[in-house]
Amino acid sequence: MNYRVGVAQFEPKFLDVEKNLQTMENLLYDCQADLVVFPELATSGYVFKSQDEVKSVAESAFTGKTATLFKKLAKQYNCSLVVGFPEKFRNQYFNSSILVNPDGRIYVYRKIHLFYEEKLFFSPGNLGFQVFPAKKDVQVGLMICFDWIFPEAARTLSLKGSEIIAHSANLVLPWCQQAMITRSLENRVFSITSNRIGTEINGESKQTFTGMSQILGTRGEILKRMQEKEIGIEYFTIDPTLAKDKTITEFNDAFSDRRTEFYS
Repeated sequence: MNYRVGVAQFEPKFLDVEKNLQTMENLLYDCQADLVVFPELATSGYVFKSQDEVKSVAESAFTGKTATLFKKLAKQYNCSLVVGFPEKFRNQYFNSSILVNPDGRIYVYRKIHLFYEEKLFFSPGNLGFQVFPAKKDVQVGLMICFDWIFPEAARTLSLKGSEIIAHSANLVLPWCQQAMITRSLENRVFSITSNRIGTEINGESKQTFTGMSQILGTRGEILKRMQEKEIGIEYFTIDPTLAKDKTITEFNDAFSDRRTEFYS
């Protein structure tokens, strides 16, 4: 199966949801992909210093401005889209991402492993690691940023049948892009890490993001990797069904050779 995927990279403007949504809509202009992944907290920026700031940009995963726009774009371009945003659900706030399909279906993931000061403003994700059907019924698992450092995240998604891991990120540590090579390799799964760029300053807090968004193959091959300060969307055509093959050698299989009785 030919399946065209895209990884987006740009510099969100802090607390400017309208500007960020417009930027992402512009990046998608004339999109001809089956799946495109955008960064973590792409609608809001990242360096929060108060709960009021989070509240000012948080929204419903199903009826907010982000969901409304991305439903329109997914239908317009006949493309599944993944985007990170601050979610408001009842009286809680989550660092979340949504998968939006051309038929209007929306699936939500809430970040399980919160990084650094995120713990001050967001509740830990409570929906678990799940795999959802994207366009053409391709199975997509959602992760967000710091989930990468816990091998259980990608492994759980892969054991649940994920063919592509959609990994929205705001990376500041230097190791993730290389570590995701191992995540793809050990699970025999495609992965798309969409990272942001730029330096964001809020008061005395400052974070610089590493760019280098990438699309990886099931053997850890770098199919596409963007530059540290590049803006745009890079595309690559894959065959998601290759992720069903967990063969390492004629005698070894990455999943059936697991001996879980010894892993506790």
